[in-house]
Amino acid sequence: MRRQVILDTGPLVAFLNSRDKHHDWAEAQWAQIQPPLLTCEAVVSEACFLLRESNKGISSVFELLERKVFEIFFCLADQIAPVSVLLKQYGNVPISLADACLVRMAELNDSSSIITLDTDFRIYRKYKRRVIPLLMPPDAA
Repeated sequence: MRRQVILDTGPLVAFLNSRDKHHDWAEAQWAQIQPPLLTCEAVVSEACFLLRESNKGISSVFELLERKVFEIFFCLADQIAPVSVLLKQYGNVPISLADACLVRMAELNDSSSIITLDTDFRIYRKYKRRVIPLLMPPDAA
């Protein structure tokens, strides 16, 4: 069984923005990952916001969606209670809605890993105690 990869905002933005300090790392990772990556609408929203001033940034996000390089796999309406628990549990970190959705996705896809630039994922746990496998650059601070 292949390991499913869950996509966070940072690597998506870095992949699409050649000026991002993690662009080369993101490109190298994407070349090794078999599509589709899985994500949630909150990540798409964050990426569109961060790429709003980039030439073709938002349209590039939607092009990747249309080509099924990554897919929106998560429906918040179906996961309100467990996401709410995660938001409360990690409120002191703090945790974003996107991060809580990705942690929940990792719980629902037990053999998955999350590709991220966010070191808070080193703190988050699935099912309160289990470490989430991460794909992260060595220089992530």
